[in-house]
Amino acid sequence: MAGSAVRCAVLALLAATIAVTIPPPEQAARMARFVLHNCDWGALATLSTQSGLRGRPFANIFSLSDGPLGPRGGSGVPYLYLTDMEISVQDLEINSNASLTVSLAQTPYCKKHKYDPQNPLCAHIIFCGSVVKVNDAEVGLAKKALFSRHPEMETWPKDHNWFFAKFNITNIWVLDYFGGLKIVTPEEYYSVKP
Repeated sequence: MAGSAVRCAVLALLAATIAVTIPPPEQAARMARFVLHNCDWGALATLSTQSGLRGRPFANIFSLSDGPLGPRGGSGVPYLYLTDMEISVQDLEINSNASLTVSLAQTPYCKKHKYDPQNPLCAHIIFCGSVVKVNDAEVGLAKKALFSRHPEMETWPKDHNWFFAKFNITNIWVLDYFGGLKIVTPEEYYSVKP
């Protein structure tokens, strides 16, 4: 119960500060980091390997985190907690390429400003790359990032063989203003703080 109250307090603080700290449109790399860090989930699209859908795009919602909430801004690496039992993970076992979309529509920011989720001012980021299991050296970081924001994960059934994974980013598109997408390189993305 206390953890729940702390999480609510942190989210309230975030809601109060998000409008003040949102990066300006000319700082696309910073915007990408900001949006990812402030999102708890994203839409992960794979190429389906399932019968009847083989080769077709298939999007699914996944909880994610690049680090604990707060002003330090996280690592920028989208971490995931996955099981081979999940249909999209089965797709990734055949072809690890995917795209991941995150949007400020899931935060109080867009509602406060009455922005529709499709409005470019309700910023969203599209990442392309691949999903891979984290190595032993990165497990602690992934665990802290995910369990700090999604504490329920610690109680999920152990017999599902959960594992930590990350989205290896190769391409980034930012839509945060009128005039079309902005392209950000991974190097630009990782060199800034949100």
